[in-house]
Amino acid sequence: MSQQTTIRKLATLVNTPVEKLLEQLAEAGMPFNDPDQAVSSTEKVKLLGFLRRTHGKAEKPADDGVAPKKITLSRSRKQELTVGGGKSRATVDVVVRKKVTVVRPDAEQPEPTDERAEILRKLEESKQRNLAEQQALAEADKRRAEEAEAAKRAAEEAERLKAEVAAAAEAGAVEEEVPAKAATSHGHGHPKPAPARTDDRASPRHKTRGSHAMTAGVEDDDRTKRFAGQMHLSASDRARRTSSTRGRAKPRRHADQARSGTGFTRPTAPIVRDVAIGETITVADLAQKMALKGGEVVKALFKMGVMATITQSIDHDTAALVTEELGHNVVRADAADVENELLAHVEDVQGEKVARPPVVTIMGHVDHGKTSLLDYIRRTKVATGEAGGITQHIGAYHVETGKGVISFLDTPGHAAFSSMRARGAKLTDIVVLVVAADDGVKPQTIEAVQHAKAAGVPLIVAVNKIDKSDADPMKVKNELLEQEVVAEEFGGDTQFVELSAKTGQNIDNLLDAISLQAEVLELQAVAEGRANGVVIESALDRGRGPVATVLVQQGELKKGDYLVCGVQYGRVRALFDETGSQVESAGPSIPVQVLGLSGVPDAGDDFVVVEDERLAKDVAQQRDAKRRESRLVAQGGNRMEDIMAQLGQGEGQLSLPLIVKADVQGSVQALKEALTALSTDAIRINVIGSGVGGITESDAQLASTSKATIIGFNVRADASARKVIETNGVDLRYFSIIYDVIDQVKQVASGILGVEIREDIIGTAEVRDVFRSSKFGAVAGCMVVEGVVKRNKPIRVLRDNTVIFEGELESLRRFKENVDEVRANTECGIGVKQYNDVKPGDQIECFERVEVQRTL
Repeated sequence: MSQQTTIRKLATLVNTPVEKLLEQLAEAGMPFNDPDQAVSSTEKVKLLGFLRRTHGKAEKPADDGVAPKKITLSRSRKQELTVGGGKSRATVDVVVRKKVTVVRPDAEQPEPTDERAEILRKLEESKQRNLAEQQALAEADKRRAEEAEAAKRAAEEAERLKAEVAAAAEAGAVEEEVPAKAATSHGHGHPKPAPARTDDRASPRHKTRGSHAMTAGVEDDDRTKRFAGQMHLSASDRARRTSSTRGRAKPRRHADQARSGTGFTRPTAPIVRDVAIGETITVADLAQKMALKGGEVVKALFKMGVMATITQSIDHDTAALVTEELGHNVVRADAADVENELLAHVEDVQGEKVARPPVVTIMGHVDHGKTSLLDYIRRTKVATGEAGGITQHIGAYHVETGKGVISFLDTPGHAAFSSMRARGAKLTDIVVLVVAADDGVKPQTIEAVQHAKAAGVPLIVAVNKIDKSDADPMKVKNELLEQEVVAEEFGGDTQFVELSAKTGQNIDNLLDAISLQAEVLELQAVAEGRANGVVIESALDRGRGPVATVLVQQGELKKGDYLVCGVQYGRVRALFDETGSQVESAGPSIPVQVLGLSGVPDAGDDFVVVEDERLAKDVAQQRDAKRRESRLVAQGGNRMEDIMAQLGQGEGQLSLPLIVKADVQGSVQALKEALTALSTDAIRINVIGSGVGGITESDAQLASTSKATIIGFNVRADASARKVIETNGVDLRYFSIIYDVIDQVKQVASGILGVEIREDIIGTAEVRDVFRSSKFGAVAGCMVVEGVVKRNKPIRVLRDNTVIFEGELESLRRFKENVDEVRANTECGIGVKQYNDVKPGDQIECFERVEVQRTL
């Protein structure tokens, strides 16, 4: 704690409200009136003394030089022990360490409290039990040592008698009492103790080989026990005894190990566990919770008549029966346990709220200038990168303006993107409704007003294109009166700003209106702590994996955080802003791209940063299981409805199966909703599969099996998928504008036959290198890998099977000559008109539009 600690920081450290800490300081004689005032160390000590006196505790005495109450002494003693003789003689160091603690008799002990007295009593009882066990072990070791010493002395005496008998037999003077004495010694279970041999013990022969007198003064440790009683033997005798000892098995010491706390001991009684079981559980998980092998649980199930493998799931009742059969208790697992833990985890994160930037959503009808308005504010060219000049993705940007930071959400205006607009209205603080002055109120304009009212957010109307000659702002205001949007000049509360996104006229007035509305709302959020927010858009990038564009609403999202996002989870590997620059963190109201999720989350999912990966994984898996169960139930209901409908219609309703693959999640949702809405009584549009990313082999196999048409929206099929499509004749159609998708499917579904314009890919070239030219800009050195590339044909630039640009082929050359076409396996130079971001590894796709007679 530093010297300049404020009262607010001190309250946070001691986990005390600021107001209570101010009252305690005032009672201690130190009045403060501002939580941000600094508190010195002297004032902290004074406050501590006041609090100790208040709670009945004595002040801690200062160091007055009195002798300590307890002294700990450490002693170490080293001795040398000689082992062996002759060349095998060795010296062993024996070190004895001892620690002695001396307590002063007159040292006063503090009066223990009731809780402390109970703890001291338990510690004293544990100490007495440990002391008794140690004494019992010491006595047992002493008895074993005495028995071993007695057996050793008996063996030595027998060896001595045998040696004397042998020596006497060789000398021819064997006395009668020696065999009798030997027989007497061997005839009993316990031999008589040998007589004292002080002369032999004091002889030089024993001194040179090592005697008991040498080991008597040595501390009794493992090494001295090992050589005790064998110092007087010769080298050959010791070698013989050592080899015989090694050949014998060591005695088992389970009891000793159990008493000393080392080694494993089997439990004396079976362990009964509380097993939490949900609606369903796999046999493997159940066995793990009971600490049993999976085969034992399978065997118990077989005995009960349930044939289940280790990977199969069983219901709650079956799992409860087998658990009780195996001797464990069953606990009902609440399905919302993990969600409750996550909710408590989020509620614990609280902090001081600070002002945050406003989140503004740009809404309105298609081609009314929403993206152009945002483009002028950002000073970039966003609209030129969209197919057909219309926005087909939801974009998120934060802009540094003269009025402060403002976060913008750009929503598409096409009718198919209703869910995107609704999602944008829910995320926002302010809705800017863009209406063209020359076009007036359109269906999507009315829909945007309804979304804003449903979300309960304030509305600012931007009347765009006032620079046109046929502009009529008053017509827009009158038409909006029918939707209960009343301008301020008419006595209402809605701000109207007449501007031009092309010339920049009155753009500053719009920013002033946004800033004024933000000040009225008093937007605040917690800027520190774990973050939470909403997924705006998501996509699958082949090089970077799942990418989610999120809007932080509370806290701070940092690199390395663990987060759960719908049914996906992961750790943040990197954060990128809208310009592609990597950032370390993002605060409230700031949109960023997140890398590191386990999969592509759905647009509109909430994300929450959690403390560890375990909680994130558990929540994501439980949500995924619930979603899968609900989807299975829904599919079952649909199948039953289909059967009933077919029975009622005789031959049944015609069905057009489709597989939709797009570049982002929002486009997938919009296409599914738009295509499903085209169903009629005669034909039903059935989207049997959808996803984000390129068309894979599994998609082609599914389409071949179900006779479905694959719709690729700004994505392409890989090599393996194209092979399956060509082999099985699967209908594959590429689109880049949502109008074309809806129009073609609508014409087929409505039975309107006619001429359709189909895009046929005539050639593909792979970029090998990029050269810079003063005349044409970036010239791509390519190798034509498929078909033929023709001059003056429309082209698309693909990167990782995803369309990044669509335009025209400006120049086509072989060496230095202009050519009209280049065929496969031929090198050429390609110049793309108004595009200079071609990179090695990209693919340039050349196609032509042809008229084909439509057939149902």
